[in-house]
Amino acid sequence: MEIRTFAETDRAELLGLFARAGEGAPTAALWGHAESEADIYLTPYMDREPDSLFLAVVDGALVGYLAGCLDGAAFPSESARMEGAIRRHRLVLRRRPAAFFARAAADSAWAALRRQPTAGELDDRRWPAHLHINVAPSVRGTGAAAALMNRWFDRLREHGSPGCHLQTVAENTRAVRFFRRMGFVEHGPTPLIPGLRHDGRRVHQRTMVWTP
Repeated sequence: MEIRTFAETDRAELLGLFARAGEGAPTAALWGHAESEADIYLTPYMDREPDSLFLAVVDGALVGYLAGCLDGAAFPSESARMEGAIRRHRLVLRRRPAAFFARAAADSAWAALRRQPTAGELDDRRWPAHLHINVAPSVRGTGAAAALMNRWFDRLREHGSPGCHLQTVAENTRAVRFFRRMGFVEHGPTPLIPGLRHDGRRVHQRTMVWTP
């Protein structure tokens, strides 16, 4: 297995990997439209911070990636990226995304009535870096994800980063256990993620932080 930095020639293959990686996990898809979801969680990292985008390669094929950002203050927020993707792809006119938005609105109203928080971004200068990681089902448990994380930690240390955070789904217990093994710890509450479902159930956001 090789871990290397993204090159522009990887773009098409990496987008293909994005569409299939994470299969079966609660975070596998947002509203079921891969192109627009890539515009939120992958394409901006290829365009804006390619030196923080690492790839796992086996026999010449991409099998995993880690999209990192050294400082979220210098990067478009997740909400801004999401709003842009919704507009560009006219998602309100697409059946699956439109159903997601309707469900999200209902979830938000349900949470507001119960005075419960909903998911949001972490803005804390103790952990300005963030990441998204995904590997193909065929290489889960092979060390690919750990190798990607260790390469990212090296980059954070080289740049003197004070820390890094990530956000996953609390119900994705396998992911939470993995991040704990890599040195992350849970931070803050687990608010509802409006609209998102796994096995027909509501899911919650888990924020985790890492300090070098």
